[in-house]
Amino acid sequence: MNKVLLYSLGAALLTACAPNRPAITVENPSDFPRESETVEVALSALSALSADFGNALYVLKDVKGREVPYQLLYENGLAATLVFPVDIPAGTTAAYYLEKGVPSEVKPRTYARYVPERKDDLAWENDLAAYRMYGPALAAENPGNGVDLWLKCTDEPVVDKFYYDELCNGLSYHVDRGLGLDCYSVGHTLGAGGISPYTSRLWVGGHYTAQHVAFTGPLRSEFTLTYDSVQVDGKTYRQSLTITVSAGSLFNKVLVTYEGEDAPIRLAAGIFLHNGEGTEFISEKYPVIAYAEQAVSEAGLPAGRCYTAVCMPGGSNPEHVDKHFVLTTAYKPGDTLTYYFGGGWSKWKFPTDNDWFRAVERFARAIEEPLRVTVQQAPGR
Repeated sequence: MNKVLLYSLGAALLTACAPNRPAITVENPSDFPRESETVEVALSALSALSADFGNALYVLKDVKGREVPYQLLYENGLAATLVFPVDIPAGTTAAYYLEKGVPSEVKPRTYARYVPERKDDLAWENDLAAYRMYGPALAAENPGNGVDLWLKCTDEPVVDKFYYDELCNGLSYHVDRGLGLDCYSVGHTLGAGGISPYTSRLWVGGHYTAQHVAFTGPLRSEFTLTYDSVQVDGKTYRQSLTITVSAGSLFNKVLVTYEGEDAPIRLAAGIFLHNGEGTEFISEKYPVIAYAEQAVSEAGLPAGRCYTAVCMPGGSNPEHVDKHFVLTTAYKPGDTLTYYFGGGWSKWKFPTDNDWFRAVERFARAIEEPLRVTVQQAPGR
């Protein structure tokens, strides 16, 4: 059965089972399943409901009548976008509809928070890993603008628990107590996926100067970090990073902007190699690099394998520079560059290095083969 026929059957089935309700169809054009992937629909496309969403509650269901969790994203105080997770087999189409009702509470799978009580950290997570970047209160320790990775082995949020146990109970998050640990060393580097200008060297920056958490929700969270006075060969730039984390995603999505002299520069996003004894992965077809290394607890005990990766659409061949493994790209100040980074653990979802490498390459493929989302208005609308 071909994809077009499957798509038609899905839309027809939804219309038959759910008359007078708009249909949302999601087609997987890939030859592999798309699992725990978050899709979004502009409420303006749901013309029958967009003006009503702020005044009424709705339940999202699939064609079998099973409830699907969702999150609303807001613009200027008004609901603007619907996001929800999908699991769609290769080459097939799934269909969904909304009906009035009280939706079930959505289990939190993402989170982002400014952490002033821990030297201005900005920490965030999804159900696969947790991360943080460093703020002004850490200036005396000369932090970089790199990414710290916290390994976790639960789909429950751990950020607040880790901080509370560390700061209030004296229980270090550098030790695995059954939920995960921070065993990743960043220092003044790009860490697990940071980005910097690149000439004959990496111009690793310092701590962020301002932060803003746009929203934090069960399925998606987003924040922006600003770095003033980024120095590159005697020139000064202002850098902005908007990072979006979605439930079930191996990677964080990053929108990067530099403001400064108009002349083109080169940017590098990458992974700090620590002692260089890990295993590198380079995709032959897609702009993604990955790294697997030994994870070690604060007590010096083995803690499985720690995984990192960077995906940069349009990025060049991987390079090694200043103890980093990077992808680079030409960039014009004022433009917005999109790239992705993420991390994982052998004790959660990815038992072997090859499991991680296959997963990150599949993510890169999915970027090039996006799910196709269509809204079909209900009859008579």
